[in-house]
Amino acid sequence: MAATDFLETAQRRRLAYHKSDGAGPTIVFLGGLKSDMEGTKAVHLEAWAQARRQGFLRFDYSGHGESSGAFTDGCIGDWHEDTLAAVSALTEGPLIVVGSSMGGWQSLLLAREMPGRIAGMVTIAAAPDFTEDGYWASFSEEQKAALEGVGHVELPSDYMEPYVITKRMIEDGRQRLVLRVPLDLPFPVRFLQGTADTAVSVETAVRLLEHASGPDMRLLLVKDADHRFSDGPCLGMIEQAVLDVMGQG
Repeated sequence: MAATDFLETAQRRRLAYHKSDGAGPTIVFLGGLKSDMEGTKAVHLEAWAQARRQGFLRFDYSGHGESSGAFTDGCIGDWHEDTLAAVSALTEGPLIVVGSSMGGWQSLLLAREMPGRIAGMVTIAAAPDFTEDGYWASFSEEQKAALEGVGHVELPSDYMEPYVITKRMIEDGRQRLVLRVPLDLPFPVRFLQGTADTAVSVETAVRLLEHASGPDMRLLLVKDADHRFSDGPCLGMIEQAVLDVMGQG
């Protein structure tokens, strides 16, 4: 296994990454909340890109995986800064951005920041605005009071240990919302979504498709696929979606 490399950002965060050189456009994988770059989808796509001799980048946001910092200190804006730092320092030329769950939100923020760099986008169970529409909207009055008084609440997860959601994450998330302002995606986009996903609803996927504007957007619903979207058939669909947005499908 290749050794992990590290990037020091302007915010003095140390980001762990793996980069494979190759032909463009470079594929950049953006992982989900509390996920890391050793996840099934990221590692599978890296091997697939390497076999095609195509450039590939995967990395850990601060507070995730091998990168510096604590998860509870981070927020959507911090991880957006990490994404910008990694993409700016470690890639050149056009990109194919693949974003999973929270990484889907990060993909959309990246597109808003540097649309000229992105040649295509694939999202997997994209979770835009989840801090507001998922967490805050579902909090009880007691949880909202705890967020204000204690500074955080703990939420159970179907996929790992409980999430600690901080007041800072909620407040910062409100500054990064993408479904309440125009969202232009001027490149091919494929949204992938499982119908058995208990973390991100089909309604969220449809809302994103209807809200965003662009010349070539499609939503693929996969019956009975869950939030992981990482079994053999799902991984094949991700590969196909990447080829599709590159015009090779």
